[in-house]
Amino acid sequence: MKHEKNGIGSPVRPTLHDYFELMRLPNVFTAIADVAMGFLFVREPVEGAHFILLAFFLASSGLLYLAGVVLNDVFDMELDSHERPYRPLPSGRIPLDTARRLGWQLLIVGTGLGWAAAFLNGDMHTGIVVTILAICIVIYDAKIKSTVFGPVLMGVCRMLNVLFGMSAASALFAGEHWAVAGAIGLYITGVTWFSRTETDRSARLPLALSTIIMMLGVVLLGTLPLLAEQINPVLQMSPQRWYLLMSILGILIGWRCLRAIIVPTPAQVQAAVAQSILSLIVLDASVCYAVRGEFWAVMILLLLLPAMFLGRWIDLT
Repeated sequence: MKHEKNGIGSPVRPTLHDYFELMRLPNVFTAIADVAMGFLFVREPVEGAHFILLAFFLASSGLLYLAGVVLNDVFDMELDSHERPYRPLPSGRIPLDTARRLGWQLLIVGTGLGWAAAFLNGDMHTGIVVTILAICIVIYDAKIKSTVFGPVLMGVCRMLNVLFGMSAASALFAGEHWAVAGAIGLYITGVTWFSRTETDRSARLPLALSTIIMMLGVVLLGTLPLLAEQINPVLQMSPQRWYLLMSILGILIGWRCLRAIIVPTPAQVQAAVAQSILSLIVLDASVCYAVRGEFWAVMILLLLLPAMFLGRWIDLT
């Protein structure tokens, strides 16, 4: 086979596309959106040093996400050889040892950049949060993923990613921080549960229950005007605009999931999962709009462009 040997009998070198597929590259922009939203929730860059600090947060979060995806496939090698034989590792396009080294290197560098951000920010709880996040990523990939607690721990990882960005405030987390980060974590818990049987025909009840969890995450975000002190003046005077926005987003996400519940084929479920993942960027941008206004919300929304563009060639799920 062409993935195993070239014309002279030596292994074929992995292509850049193979590595991008291994890392599910389009999805990394959702992690970047999460940490950017967390950062902007607590501070607005107004000088060069702030932008440098933000860059460290974005790079650390992105590398940790990529590490998690690569290590996920490393630990899932045997399962994927049956369920997803076309993936880069079971198909032989990327050697297992190469992927294992890549995953651990990304994890170490990502954690190191997080600690660099902690030193730049002068607050060690940034480093503590990023270290806990890295540990949770490894535990999820190696031990918890296939258990009933898998979706919950994945949600915790996303919550920690948002809190990692919020740690730029150099202050203890307040109720509004936990509410926003928890809402994102709850949403991703539902998405992860929804996607668990995406390669087979799914049962309707788990799909319905996981959709409810996703919607609870959106509802929790809807309480933001009641919790945040630095809310957009327009929303402060007319909070119903925020409630309307969250309702529209919830309906759009829920409708795609409902279609998969009605016809729970792999194609329908995977389409719902892909839309739900990309919708995370929209939710992050909405929160950013609520606290920082239109400019930074648009900056986060622009992350949809590379995610959707790369998603034309690389599967999100």
